[in-house]
Amino acid sequence: MNIGFDLDKVFIDYPPLVSPKLIDKLYKKKDNGGLLYRIPAYPEQVFRRISHFPLLRPAIKENLEFLRNIPKKNNKLYLISSRFKFLEKRTLKLVKRYDLDKVFDELYFNFGNQQPHEFKNDVIKRLRLNIYVDDDLSLLKHVAKYNVKTKFFWLNQDQIDKVISENIFAISKIKMIFNDKQ
Repeated sequence: MNIGFDLDKVFIDYPPLVSPKLIDKLYKKKDNGGLLYRIPAYPEQVFRRISHFPLLRPAIKENLEFLRNIPKKNNKLYLISSRFKFLEKRTLKLVKRYDLDKVFDELYFNFGNQQPHEFKNDVIKRLRLNIYVDDDLSLLKHVAKYNVKTKFFWLNQDQIDKVISENIFAISKIKMIFNDKQ
């Protein structure tokens, strides 16, 4: 099985004392109802580099432990992160810090600064993923339209476990991706 995972809020948490709503507001913008993400201007890039310092980005230990226990024999694991180029050094340090480069079969990063939903859609299609896990429901709704055979799991903070659409499922724990009810 080919299984893909996002990085932030799946394996790496946001900095302590920073509201997830604030971070989402900084990253996304609406344009005529469409999904758009913005590449920040230089002053905000400096702030984000600081907020992405490895000591401020703790691991989500329960999820990393689950990841490390997925049998490798019949599964290929992919990390697919839409972080922009200006965060490349910080991102690669986090990957090394938590040994993600040793757990995943391949790592994909958006260092070419594509729109995140377009970048992830391209990678998901190319890898023919069976399962993909992300914390961004808007992004999942977009990519699910183009990858109807993939099961998408929205890892949410609201502790909601339910079916969102034919191929999107809300889960509160990452281990639920192997739940036979979906």
